[in-house]
Amino acid sequence: MERRAGHVSWRERAARRAYSALLGLLMPLMPLRLWWRGRHEPLYREAIGERYGLYGADAPSAGWLWLHAVSLGETRAATALIEQLRAARPDLRLLLSHTTATGREAGRALLRAGDCQVWLPYDTPGSVRRFLAHFRPALGVLMETEIWPNLLAEAQARGLPVVLANARLSEKSLRKGERLAALLRPAAARLTLVLAQTEADALRLSRAGAPAVSVCGNLKFDLAPDAALVERGRAWRAALGRPVLLLAVSREGEEAMLLAAWQAQAAGASEARPLLLIVPRHPQRFDEVAALVASAGLVLARRSAWDDAPPRDASGADVWLGDSMREMALYYGLADVALLGGSYAPLGGQNLIEAAGCGCPVVMGPHTYNFADAAELAAAAGAARRVADMAAGLAAALALLDDPAALGRAAAASRAFAAAHRGAAATMVARIVALLPPP
Repeated sequence: MERRAGHVSWRERAARRAYSALLGLLMPLMPLRLWWRGRHEPLYREAIGERYGLYGADAPSAGWLWLHAVSLGETRAATALIEQLRAARPDLRLLLSHTTATGREAGRALLRAGDCQVWLPYDTPGSVRRFLAHFRPALGVLMETEIWPNLLAEAQARGLPVVLANARLSEKSLRKGERLAALLRPAAARLTLVLAQTEADALRLSRAGAPAVSVCGNLKFDLAPDAALVERGRAWRAALGRPVLLLAVSREGEEAMLLAAWQAQAAGASEARPLLLIVPRHPQRFDEVAALVASAGLVLARRSAWDDAPPRDASGADVWLGDSMREMALYYGLADVALLGGSYAPLGGQNLIEAAGCGCPVVMGPHTYNFADAAELAAAAGAARRVADMAAGLAAALALLDDPAALGRAAAASRAFAAAHRGAAATMVARIVALLPPP
């Protein structure tokens, strides 16, 4: 019998049964989907049984701190949290789970001897029951937006406290969730503690049914960029001797928008034609973006073609493609200004905090609802500026490149903005450690 934070109506119970039944119908198809995605990201084909809560015969000892970081962004944000958790509790044994291949690959660097990394199982009653019974964690920490009805119901039934850390919820996501309130509201109510990024996030999460919500700030501000990568990027920029304009963490459709605007505007922008640097969000799109650049008649050089320094013939290319992983600090160090991916297509925008930490000013499009507070704060601080579309974004970026004084002020404002908002990790760790059993 489940223990509930309050009365669960028949409508809510029926909603979760219907949700579970639908997932059950889809489960036989999921290995095919994983195998298909594994064509470009082979990690999807590894340990498929874990997606169903199937593990080895020997059950590990209990007492894990289980932390779920769905993808790359959440895993990177978790880095600052994990570092300070280890400092506060040296006995910490980390069970790290993911949903995507990029998250799992990045998460490997966070593991120490005695830790464990797995796929989070699909949210079917049997899968999550097997997962929690096998590992018996002492505390669960979900990063940012992960609210799974069956997982949270089973955690509550087992008396497992679950924290939603670095939590965010956009107005758009709240409206979608309200249409499924009978399913998601009781799930949110089962969270033990919610550590929100902003006051606006906290208000929306409370409206969604989450209890015990407090504002702690954004963990991404606590991530120090890799200094060696930043310096390498700056060295490459100095050797190039020409401005560099970055399309950072781009999403589908945005590269084509930029290339069309680029050919119309960039040729006469300055005496030295800028180098266009494109870094797609998803590695499976690297070849697709390379083909787009070639079809535009531009000379392309790919980061994957060299190691520590670009070859001499790369300096004459029109476009560099950042087709590598875990090198965003290098690309921000290389760039003079960045167009923010995901903000020109209606996708909510990508995280601009890393760019600010590297001293790279940002020009963002109209769609930043995934990081609304950070975007507004960055604009107010002079670290970012907002435009209506890609053509306007390119024009604004080129104008900055032609005004060294304004560019220098924007870069300084970016660094100051990043430094001013640090400290979320320490606040969150204090709240999380209080829920852990004694060493």
